[in-house]
Order: sequence, then structure tokens, then C-alpha cells
Amino acid sequence: MKPKKIPMRTCVISREKKPKQELIRVVRTPENEIIIDLKGKANGRGAYLQKDLAIIEKAEKTKILSKHLEQEIPKEIYEELKKIIQGGD
Repeated sequence: MKPKKIPMRTCVISREKKPKQELIRVVRTPENEIIIDLKGKANGRGAYLQKDLAIIEKAEKTKILSKHLEQEIPKEIYEELKKIIQGGD
């Protein structure tokens, strides 16, 4: 039997390819809401970030998520991402 393929995704900040489970997905839904998708199944345009505080802070400073999702990202999303990482998921 073939080994199961591990889905790889690219972090929008570091440009590193990592397994999907090691990244956090931020999604712009079809209703133009910005949500954090911990399951990786939400509908909409997504961008992946590493689970690293430095990466989240860099994303906030450079506004790269706003560019990828083509919408302004509320400050609360960055705060929630930091809580998720500090809480260890």
C-alpha cells in the first residue's frame, strides 16, 4: 500500500513549504468576512501562516495578509492568532 500523501502549503511570510497541519489558515469567506480556519476546510480565499509569533508580527507590520486576501485585516484577527500560538493551538 502506498504511503498517504501529506498536503504541503506555503507560508505567505517565510515562503517555506510545510505540512498543512503545521500552518494556520486565515480565510476571506464569500461573505467578505475574515476568519481563522483551524480545520482548513472553510470556503473562501485562504492564506497560510506558520505558528510562530515573529511570523504573525511580521504579517501585521507588512500587511501581507491584506494583500493576499484583498481585504483589510482587523486587528482582532492578529490578536486571536497570537493567542492561538501562545496557547499551543
